[in-house]
Amino acid sequence: MPIISAAIVNKQGKILLSRQFMDITRIRVEGLLTAFPKLIGGNKSQCTFVETTAVRYVYQPIEQLLLVLITTKASNIVEDLATLRLMGRVIPEYDNILTEESVSNKAFEICFAFDEIIVGGHRENVTMDQIVTYLEMESHEE
Repeated sequence: MPIISAAIVNKQGKILLSRQFMDITRIRVEGLLTAFPKLIGGNKSQCTFVETTAVRYVYQPIEQLLLVLITTKASNIVEDLATLRLMGRVIPEYDNILTEESVSNKAFEICFAFDEIIVGGHRENVTMDQIVTYLEMESHEE
């Protein structure tokens, strides 16, 4: 089952970057992401998930920010965790400072990397080296 959205938010729920992979309204995504920090409360684990009646949040803390995948409840959580780990490795490749300002400055590069990992809501079978190569190429080289 598909991944609905991938986002980077701060611990208070402010959305720094969000990429949708399915048809969903902006209001709905904003509502899901702003409600997310309230669901996790003070949970300090490195990589985990939270389910609501409608969706599953799979998330990973990265310094003072959170990388969040919003998936359907029917999705394979093992695949979702693998996707989350790959995305967690991609972010420092393009933004090694990881502050709110630096994520905003590198938003396009991070979104393009997310697009290489997830296509149509499903994870592509790519490696970190392939993602870096794809993003370095000019359009006529692809």
